[in-house]
Amino acid sequence: MKFTVLTLFPEIPRAFFETSIMAKAVERGIIAYDLVNVRDFAYDKHKTCDDATYGGGAGQLLLPEPLGRALDSVEAYKKHVIYVTPSGRPFTQKKAQTLSQKDELVFICGRYEGIDQRIIDLYVDEEISIGDYVMSSGEVAATVIIDSVYRLVEDVITSESLDEESFSDGLLEYPQYTRPNVYKGLEVPAVLTGGNHEEIRKWRLKKSLQKTFLNRPDLIEKARLSGTLSEEAEKMIEELAEHKDYKHDRKLRRKLRALNGE
Repeated sequence: MKFTVLTLFPEIPRAFFETSIMAKAVERGIIAYDLVNVRDFAYDKHKTCDDATYGGGAGQLLLPEPLGRALDSVEAYKKHVIYVTPSGRPFTQKKAQTLSQKDELVFICGRYEGIDQRIIDLYVDEEISIGDYVMSSGEVAATVIIDSVYRLVEDVITSESLDEESFSDGLLEYPQYTRPNVYKGLEVPAVLTGGNHEEIRKWRLKKSLQKTFLNRPDLIEKARLSGTLSEEAEKMIEELAEHKDYKHDRKLRRKLRALNGE
């Protein structure tokens, strides 16, 4: 898979591509990348890439001509082009999985007030947002998406690691532990060291449900609507509602009652 990033600051994404698991994937030939400096396609002596917006208002906008020439240089019309913007559709794990099936993704990194609408109309296949907030760097936002996508490409990391991650089954991931067995007085849960794989599976499911309804109860409701929440999980939610650690916590009780439709 190849990632092409159009940017005014190629040094920002370059550090990501040359580090850690991504660097290994590039070295093994699983992932390829191209960092295109939009400023190289600005033909005036100052390499100007931005100007004031028509209609007035604060801030500058990226000029369409240098950006368009940069897109033409990578034959963007043959590829899937993404513009990362707060006004795009929300990025999700499902979207990451869909994008990981593409042969090549081209990212346009906005700056200042963004890019000329005509570039979006002529070149962009989809606009994606990584959250309801504004950043000064389109490069950072694009890197977030790339990081979520490339790790789903076959052979980048083990399939076992992907299967048990947060959101893989619609729930948040259960707590994880490693050595030593006791750290600052806190001991690893005995079930994890007992060797009973069925008990470990049940413990992990229960802890996953517990963490999800505490932090993201909306995910449990989505899992119910999609039919992916098992009868076993539903029973565990009922048991959590009666657990002594939660019976006297009004906030948690309200969440549990809401999940159980009470």
